[in-house]
This record gives sequence, C-alpha cells and structure tokens, in this order.
Amino acid sequence: MSAGIAIGGAPGMSHREKAGRTVAIIGAGIVGVSTAIWLLRDGFDVVLIDRAGPAGGASYGNGGVLAACSVVPVTAPGLLRKAPGMLLDPAAPLFVKWGYLPRLMPWLLRYLRHANARDATRIARALAPVIGDSLADHQALAAGTGADRFVVPSDYLFVYRDRAHFAGDAFAMGVRRNLGFVWDALEGADFAAYDPAFATELGFAARFGGHGRITDPGGYVRALADHAVGQGARLIRAEVTDVVRSGERVTGLRAGGAVIPCDDVVLATGAWSKPLAAKLGVNVPLESERGYHLDLWGASVLPRSPVMVAAGKFVATPMDGRLRLAGIVEFGGLDAEPSRPPFELLQSQIRAAMPGLTWDRAEKWMGHRPAPADSIPVIGAAPGVKNAWLGFGHHHVGLTGGPKTGRLLAQMIAGRRPNIDVAPYSPSRFAG
Repeated sequence: MSAGIAIGGAPGMSHREKAGRTVAIIGAGIVGVSTAIWLLRDGFDVVLIDRAGPAGGASYGNGGVLAACSVVPVTAPGLLRKAPGMLLDPAAPLFVKWGYLPRLMPWLLRYLRHANARDATRIARALAPVIGDSLADHQALAAGTGADRFVVPSDYLFVYRDRAHFAGDAFAMGVRRNLGFVWDALEGADFAAYDPAFATELGFAARFGGHGRITDPGGYVRALADHAVGQGARLIRAEVTDVVRSGERVTGLRAGGAVIPCDDVVLATGAWSKPLAAKLGVNVPLESERGYHLDLWGASVLPRSPVMVAAGKFVATPMDGRLRLAGIVEFGGLDAEPSRPPFELLQSQIRAAMPGLTWDRAEKWMGHRPAPADSIPVIGAAPGVKNAWLGFGHHHVGLTGGPKTGRLLAQMIAGRRPNIDVAPYSPSRFAG
C-alpha cells in the first residue's frame, strides 16, 4: 500500500514568508502534535494549546495499533439489520445510554444512511490515503524526536473461529483487497505455531504484514510534544473558548482569560471540535463514539502481534508492561460517566480468547472518538475564513492517521499542494 505525500504544484511560501508566522494549534493529541512538528520543520512558529496537556484524550487511550488496513467503516452493509439485536445483546460490542438517544437521533439517522456497499466502499477509498502508509508516516514523524523508540513494526491479525467465520467478513476483506492490502491465512496448526497464546476455538487468522504498534500511546504523543517544545513551540495549557476575527481572518484565540494572537489557526480537538468549528462556519454532524480500554498490567502472556478478535470486535495489543484491550462502541455523549458493562465485556472476551492469561492489576479508561456522520475525517481549510484549518473526525483510526493528517495540514498552510486528492476531507461539505 502506498499513499505517500509529495509536494506538487507551486512551491508555496518562501522562508521569509514563514519566518515569524505563528500558527496556533488547538489540541495536543496526535493530530495537533503531528501538525506542530511538520510546521516547525517547515520554518513556522507554533503555539500548541490544550486544556489537558498533550495526549489528554483519545491519543492516550487508543488501541495502539497502526491499523493501516482498517479502512472499512462501521457503517458496512448489514449494520441496519444487526444493530437492534446488538443493542439488546449484553455480549455484543455496541452500547447506548438510552437517555441520550433523543439527542443522538439526528446524527444517527445521517450516520446509518451510509450503511450500504456503495458508501462503505467510497469511505474506504477516502480513508486509504490517510492511513494506508501509517507505519512509514509514524517513522517519518518520529525520526530524530526521541519518540521513535515507541514505534514498532509488526503484523496485524484478524482472528476468527474458523474459515467459515472469516468468510462472513467477505465484504470488508474484498474492499481491502481492492485497495491493495494483502494478507496470508493462518489456519489450525499454522496459527497455533505463529502464536500459541489463543484458545483452540480460534482456529483461523488473516495476517496483514507491514503494520505497526505503539508501545505506549500516551508516552509517545507526550514525547513528540516535548520534541516540539524543544524545537521552539510554545505549549499553553488552557481551554480555547472563542476565536477573534477581523473580517475573513482569525487574528487570535480567547483562552484562559487572555487573547493569544496568531496568523493561522488549526482546530484539532477531536470529539470536542464541534462548537469551535461552528464558530468558523462549519457545522459538522459530530458525535462521540465512546471507546473503552483495559490495561492488564503484569500479563502472564502477550500476543506476538496486535490482534483484532473478530467475534468480540476488540483489539489486544502488547505494550510496555501490559496488554491493552480496546474496542467497544458506546453512544452516550461527552458528559456521561463510563459504563460498567463494557469493561466487564472486555474482560470476559479476553478470558475466552486467551484462557491461560492472568494479570496483576487492571486499569480502566473511557474516552471519546470523534465521529462525523459520514465517517470521513475533516481535513482542510474552513470555507470563508482565509487562515483557519480543521483536522479531526477520524473515528477509531486517529492514532493511525494522525501523522498524515498533520503533514497534509502543514503543507496546506504553507501553500503547497499534496499529491493526493484532498477533496473528500474538505470542511466545505459541512459549510453553512
């Protein structure tokens, strides 16, 4: 798979034009920090602003897989038929806080409208250039930062009960094949020889090479942020509440009772991006896809590679000192407390998948994935504003696509044209 970014068209700004030009980035997750590093390398001044500090949200709690092949959206064919049963099945990885359903419905209706083969294929084609070279993108981002120690090349396995179970994923695998992703089948004894940690009931795996994992996602993003600060970026811990505009330009940001001046602004606050995007004239139908993880510290055995256990739709990723289980989709907004059943489900699922596994302690986490109704990230210029840029909405592949998104934004800000078609990500699709 190759979806690398090169520079095309006009050379963009001169070094003199970049010198002293300040870009304020709202959000210090993987997208914001990646954008900062690429801008610093290009000669811009950078201010990073985040209310919780680097890696305070989903960038801390993600599954840690550089899941380049995860291009197929949740809104695949059959979702409309399956969803009601999943919501009523306590063993299914889909939850909703019923009191939130009235607020969710407008977004949900738009979201489910894409649950068909044509739209799922279109969405996958849009995602592939952003996440399809994730390992190389992370290696390029982390080079020379000290954060490269967290980036580990690996396989990525989709694990099934048997070949018939795997055949049930024919649509998704066909989409991946058509986009250039290849895998090999490990069945029975071959799978057991590759990784004996799994239950004998799991007898088939599709192994994708050329992927990767992050051994400590929070530590990785913080190390990248530390590098950015070391290269001259200013890091401000504050909540941005408004933008200051003069005509068609943003001149500053209101944060912590002060105004932070800037020449350009990037909005990269993930699931919290909707209010500020609206102030920039972009009304994104955005919801929180609440995700859960369990860190099993002192796990007695770690899988050889990150795996997606298809029966439970959860990921198990070996990390520094622990095994991280991540997955589950819950809709309940940004304010509700975590639910207990998703944690219980992750624990029961890993016991079934790896029967001999023990651990010393388990740490729980719940966070918010930014989910636009069309499942395509928002990347590019805010229409009608000459110097405002948006980068959010990656659902469950934000870590995977963060470096490419940051590089795209940095190129756009510098006036250079990427060699991929960025039209599918344009914020203008939500303007007005």
